[in-house]
Amino acid sequence: MLLLAHRGASADAPENTLDAFQEAVAQGADGVELDAMVCGSGEVVVCHDDFLDRLAGLPWEVRTTPWWKLQRADVGSRLGFAPARIPLLEDVLDALPAHFLVNIELKCDHFEDGGLAHKVARLVEDRQLADRVVISSFNPLCLFRMAAAAPSLRRGFLIDPDKRWGIQAHAVTPLVSSHSVHPFHEQCTPERVEGWLHRGLRVAVWTVDDAQRARELREMGVSYLITNTPRALREALL
Repeated sequence: MLLLAHRGASADAPENTLDAFQEAVAQGADGVELDAMVCGSGEVVVCHDDFLDRLAGLPWEVRTTPWWKLQRADVGSRLGFAPARIPLLEDVLDALPAHFLVNIELKCDHFEDGGLAHKVARLVEDRQLADRVVISSFNPLCLFRMAAAAPSLRRGFLIDPDKRWGIQAHAVTPLVSSHSVHPFHEQCTPERVEGWLHRGLRVAVWTVDDAQRARELREMGVSYLITNTPRALREALL
């Protein structure tokens, strides 16, 4: 079971920043999970929230704010860390070590994605990173677009615990997932995990910081465990 640092090692550094990804490397993670969206000027930025009120105390909407302006936002101080900046996806991909797995979540709640899937596909393919990138999304349309833009890139559907399980797990997942399925960890049972594995899908669960739960999921056969605390879980799982 591989440990992926959730938005980087976000318990110890500001989430989705270069500091958090570097901390994930230092803590011995096997890779990272991060969030990608298109900003107002068309660049792909790494950020989870649609608006920057939680992260920076600013009312800016990321998808309508240009990159030159987003660079001014401090997304570290309000989280209790040193000042930090939103990075471009291309800069994150270039900064991560060659052995790292990268789970890129496509963030888009709208019908149109602003070219997100196509732009991420180009960034990954231009850097020849297909063998260590997994693309995930709660939005099946994003994964359909990714399949059209880059059929060889590995895709995994994120299951929303607040929506109907059966439709997502049994109807949507087989249509859009070529590599993995990404459920919330509380949705995982041995039977469900066994079923996914039998169908050839790897299982990536989020977000687990409890050592006992991590051990249970490892016993089930989970492939990727997404955690805020990779060092602590690594030590607990030895």
